[in-house]
Amino acid sequence: MPRLIGEFDVAVVGRGIVGLAHALAAARSGLKVVVVDRHARATGASIRNFGFVTVTGQERRDMWPLARRARDIWAQVAPRAGIAVLQDGFVLPVRRPAAAAVLEAFMQTEMGEQCRLVSDAELRRLDPDTPFMPCEAALVSPHELRVEPREAIPLLADWLARDMGVTFAAPASVIACEPGRIVTGAGDYRADSIFVCPGDDLNALFPEVIAEQDVTRCKLQMMRLAAPGWRLARPVMSDLGLARYEGYSALPEAAALIAQLRAEQGAQLDAGVHLIAVQSADGSLVVGDTHEYGEAPDPFHSEAIDRLVLDEFEAVLGPAPQPIERWVGVYASSPKQNWFTREVAPGVHVTVVTCGAGMSTAFAIGERVVGAAIDAPMKEIA
Repeated sequence: MPRLIGEFDVAVVGRGIVGLAHALAAARSGLKVVVVDRHARATGASIRNFGFVTVTGQERRDMWPLARRARDIWAQVAPRAGIAVLQDGFVLPVRRPAAAAVLEAFMQTEMGEQCRLVSDAELRRLDPDTPFMPCEAALVSPHELRVEPREAIPLLADWLARDMGVTFAAPASVIACEPGRIVTGAGDYRADSIFVCPGDDLNALFPEVIAEQDVTRCKLQMMRLAAPGWRLARPVMSDLGLARYEGYSALPEAAALIAQLRAEQGAQLDAGVHLIAVQSADGSLVVGDTHEYGEAPDPFHSEAIDRLVLDEFEAVLGPAPQPIERWVGVYASSPKQNWFTREVAPGVHVTVVTCGAGMSTAFAIGERVVGAAIDAPMKEIA
């Protein structure tokens, strides 16, 4: 007879940001929640990213409103969980007239609300401590925030346990989920509602559902650069981001820019390079990133691909400091959609973010999924 470890209203499988977001939403409904994972802490994509909660540039119809809501939840949660918000907003300086035309078109949409399009001279007055290379124009957004993910995710879990009453189970592999029950190698958990948030673990639970959504994996490379001796007032992106982020790339004006980028920076596009640069509390810079797709991407870091990232960094911010740390991240990816949720059995739901925007949208996705699945009022975060 399997050993029953505990009985809960809600069980969440996965303690990455998507799982924690579901746990928070359930806890806000006053429910008894347990989080089950094979690891004692998050080790995957949730801690191997920029911690950059990106609103501006997200896909217009669904992701942009989700990111706006998730950003507001981050702003509420961070001070309660002791998570430092290291930077606010972001700036996207561009060096091509075709890129400036995309930004001008973007500003005519509702997504440009509260953003500013500034000249090179205005950007230098706005951020005098950042050594920008000459630009054609720059988009400045107030909407984003940035945390240190390797610190923020553990602090978020600690806060959920301490102040929100969430139970974190001892590490155990989940063998099966069925209505009302999770089976692990250590024993069983009973729960009325189960939310499976597997990240890039595509084969363990409900692999047929994940396969139906054309989910594969995306490998990215990131670096930490030594403190440069100057201040990055806000996260920075570049022309390549206009080809990467759907909020820009779906605009008609983006076609000419993408053709120009293909002609001038084809190697970067082939490697999925687009620049994000953020600054940590110690002054060091976190820089990336890249995108390589496949069922089983290799775990090795490519110096040549890092060089493509650094070339773009230097085109925007001048000479790059020495890399002092490098890492590889892997996340679930699909060309079919940016995220999905499915009820795979009565009371059992699978939710996967498939575009690398978990930090930017998970809190809102968890709120939406749990709210739709559970008939219980959800309180504001106290």
